Amino acid sequence: MSEPDEPLLNADQATHFYGRRVGCREVSFNLWPGEVLAVVGESGSGKTTLLNCLAARLPTTTGAVCYRMRDGVTRDLATLSEAERRLLMRTDWGFVHQNPADGLRMSVSAGANVGERLMAVGGRHYGRIRDTAVDWLQRVEVAADRIDDNPRSFSGGMRQRLQIARNLVTAPRLMFMDEPTGSLDVSVQARLLDLLRRLVADLDMAAIIVTHDLAVARLLSHRMMVMKDGVVVESGLTDRLLDDPREPYTQLLVASILQV
Repeated sequence: MSEPDEPLLNADQATHFYGRRVGCREVSFNLWPGEVLAVVGESGSGKTTLLNCLAARLPTTTGAVCYRMRDGVTRDLATLSEAERRLLMRTDWGFVHQNPADGLRMSVSAGANVGERLMAVGGRHYGRIRDTAVDWLQRVEVAADRIDDNPRSFSGGMRQRLQIARNLVTAPRLMFMDEPTGSLDVSVQARLLDLLRRLVADLDMAAIIVTHDLAVARLLSHRMMVMKDGVVVESGLTDRLLDDPREPYTQLLVASILQV
């Protein structure tokens, strides 16, 4: 059995190429239980490619990504079968997309979107599934009387909150988030960020969040990695990097925010 001070996820020289083009190159880090890591950079910096490698949605060309399972055994994600990977995505992991429609079934009700994930891990009692769905809708600030409504009738912010509820209902230990506020209006972003910060803390959940918004990184993350051209150019505690960036590229990113 693994000791409790072992990392939850480890990337060791993780690299992905699209043909000859670099997606991400030689990225190494540990993610600890309960820690929130922000991966920041401009569009095309490689941050979403890295996120997809970490979530086993893309294979690593070289290097490895390993995850400590609930039984304490650390597994190389490349060795998981498709069935094992799917089970991991339904239980221990969540993935919040920038466009909530990519993470929801738009043809079924809000309650069914949350309940499906419970059924995927063995839930069969309709009443208990519905009660749990109602509870989670309320936890993400969606009114309980919207449980039978189709997500197509929801606003963008409500869809994103529903996607979060769908992911969190099985109490995952690790959440992947790809620009979770990127498609929302500024006023809606603030409300969603407050919700995310509260839920991550309450659940003591680890998270990796990809964002181009340094304000999002400061609000949500403990630690930050800055990417440029597929490579991590600087990493460290979030407040330290934002208050005292060492690398010229990080300084440029921070300066661009201050000029707005």
